[in-house]
Amino acid sequence: MRTHKNKAATPEPDSPNAPISRYLFPVTIAALLLAVAGIGWFLLSSKPAPQVYTPPPTPAVQPAKPAPVAMAPAKMVDEQQCQGCHSEQVKDWQGSHHQLAMQQANAQTMLGDFNNVTFKAENETTKFSRKGDEFWVNTPGIDGKNADFKVAYTFGIAPLQQYLIEVGEGRLQALGVAWDTQKNRWFHLYAGQGVNFKNPLHWSKPSQNANFMCVECHTTGYKRNFDAAKNTFDSQWNSLGVGCQACHGPASNHLESIAKKTDLIHAGFAVDLKDKNATVEIETCARCHARRAPLGDGYTVGKRLMDDYLPSVLTRELYALDGKIKDEVFEHGSFAQSKMFDKGVRCSNCHNPHSTELKAPGNGVCLQCHNTAGKTAVQGVDGKGLQAKNYDAIEHTRHTMGQPGSQCVDCHMPGKFYMGNDLRHDHSFSIPNPERAKKLGTPDACLSCHQGKAGDKITEQFKLWNTASASPVQAARYDESLWLIRNGQPGAANALYEQLQRNNLPAIQRATLLAELALYPSDQALKLATQDLQNPAPQVRESAVRAISAFLPPPERAPLLTPLLSDPVKAVRIVAARDLLSVARNGLGTAQANWEAAIAEYEAVQKSLAERAEANLNLAMLYQASGRSSEVEPLLRSAIKRDPDFYPARVTLVQWLEASGRGPEAQALLEQSIKDHPDSALLLHTQGLSLIRAGKTAQAMPLLRKAATLEPQSAQYGYVLAVALHDSGKVAEACDELERLLSLQPANRNARLSLIQYYLENGQEPKAQVLLQGWKKMNMGDPALK
Repeated sequence: MRTHKNKAATPEPDSPNAPISRYLFPVTIAALLLAVAGIGWFLLSSKPAPQVYTPPPTPAVQPAKPAPVAMAPAKMVDEQQCQGCHSEQVKDWQGSHHQLAMQQANAQTMLGDFNNVTFKAENETTKFSRKGDEFWVNTPGIDGKNADFKVAYTFGIAPLQQYLIEVGEGRLQALGVAWDTQKNRWFHLYAGQGVNFKNPLHWSKPSQNANFMCVECHTTGYKRNFDAAKNTFDSQWNSLGVGCQACHGPASNHLESIAKKTDLIHAGFAVDLKDKNATVEIETCARCHARRAPLGDGYTVGKRLMDDYLPSVLTRELYALDGKIKDEVFEHGSFAQSKMFDKGVRCSNCHNPHSTELKAPGNGVCLQCHNTAGKTAVQGVDGKGLQAKNYDAIEHTRHTMGQPGSQCVDCHMPGKFYMGNDLRHDHSFSIPNPERAKKLGTPDACLSCHQGKAGDKITEQFKLWNTASASPVQAARYDESLWLIRNGQPGAANALYEQLQRNNLPAIQRATLLAELALYPSDQALKLATQDLQNPAPQVRESAVRAISAFLPPPERAPLLTPLLSDPVKAVRIVAARDLLSVARNGLGTAQANWEAAIAEYEAVQKSLAERAEANLNLAMLYQASGRSSEVEPLLRSAIKRDPDFYPARVTLVQWLEASGRGPEAQALLEQSIKDHPDSALLLHTQGLSLIRAGKTAQAMPLLRKAATLEPQSAQYGYVLAVALHDSGKVAEACDELERLLSLQPANRNARLSLIQYYLENGQEPKAQVLLQGWKKMNMGDPALK
């Protein structure tokens, strides 16, 4: 999934030293693309306005010259041909993290110790050895038995190197034990998590499949080439590593133009990365430097990012309240929130894209704009508002020059470790504020260095500094508003609405807030979501579609969403088409043809991801809703085959079998699934609901209770348990469960409404009144209050 440093095969979660959880793609593909009825578990405007990319205009044809002949679609070429004209760029690129992102395993590329070394971790033993010129690991495979596996490729070079194992059927799997190139030692990427062959994080499992998860961003011209019928990969690439054409696009037409001695430097390329519109370059980098879900097999040169990928918004799981990196999200999401992005700064203003190194040492990169002259030396960047100031001086840094804290990145780009030892810097360029960080529970550069009592001292000192330089009262901050919104505090709805009325809100923040609207429904909320259906930023429009769909039933949302069926960006078209599926079967009038084209795109997206269990489930649900019933069950079984640990597919198959009158078969599948996966909250919850429907409430209660215990943050499991308790006559216990759920999710409308009713039934009207008044303070316009 990554290209700079050791952007290796397995991203990581909240723990600073642990890779990402098994749910990387349920977080991205499933959570971003699925709309599964019956499974609640699944389912910019900026100032200046964000630039919308349009291809550069074709130069006017001179009357004396013949019209240019249209070129054939460009093709990949051997990148050795680039070196003759671009020697300076090639020199920078040689030896870079881009060039060495993925290499054949041989004596020159392998950095790890393969001299019959044994490494023990997570209750598994792995031995590293050589057989002639080949490198081998002996480790437990998918069946739990130790076997010999040949290393096919290296992944990354520093600060760690990971290894890809070819296990047959064209599959490349990322080994969970990596080599620390700084400490020269082996270490486990999931240390302390007890990963073994039964765990979805094990190197042999689908979540560690490099064909899908990683190789695209470590090669040039990559195609996964998955054969769904054979369940095999025939993955191909033009070259290993991130080469010229990975960013500039296929070069055949460029070479043809050069041969004709055209005077256009970038002639023949579909995209000019030096286009005055910074969006072109930034979205090119974001294909790999963003947390995103693919919308096909590879990307299309010259298209917008969201024609080929669906980038994540600033979710609770991925980002802190103030937008700083939390889970492994790479650079784009944090950068898109920054003032730098808003002012037109692009990646190559700070980084040499060929060497991947910074363009100046120390604070030099920042001083290009933040300097004593108060003027930017970077072409294309809006320097309005820059202050003439010595940013190297102790009066600004509050730290002695040359000491920790004196570098811009120390305070404005705090880092976090991923992949065990890989420090990544946050790119939102935030300003430290330990006082605010303590209140919001967000990370802060001051507090991370000055911990304990020292942190208290720094906070008090910061208050003094802040008082001395306090600015006039400004509008409410995004992070402070989001704290109110996500914690269900008084004024939450107004804070949300006020943020969405800002004209200078970064697009990614606006898209994030639109996703919160469902918790605070009102006429005002619907109006704001409707306005953003026409926002210039595709990520905002896509998020607005989801917000509208949370508010309105399909017939009422149709007039609002049908114009987006012809949106210029694919991600927007397909989410609108999917959300209009139920009404489109009865016809959408003049928009029907656009819907059919867009829903066909949605179907094509899922087919292009056929190696993923999530995509097979998406297709099954699409076909069920479209009346193509004969195709549903095979796809659900394919989903389970692709990933036996993807429980939503099992649950959906159980429901399908029950609805088809095959109850005993459904129950046998569910019971076997729970036997194989006894700690799956979703499976236990499903069995509990099945028993409730069968009138066996007493048998269901332990299962529902265990599901809520295994995943206490789940709104569905806690709420269903409370309703089951209530219906069993245990009203006090039901109230206790809803109180617990509301303590974790104060904005949970269903839990709040039910708890008020249960209080009234139980003769606790004062408690009900307190809850009701709190609700009014949170969102006076909620229709449930009427």
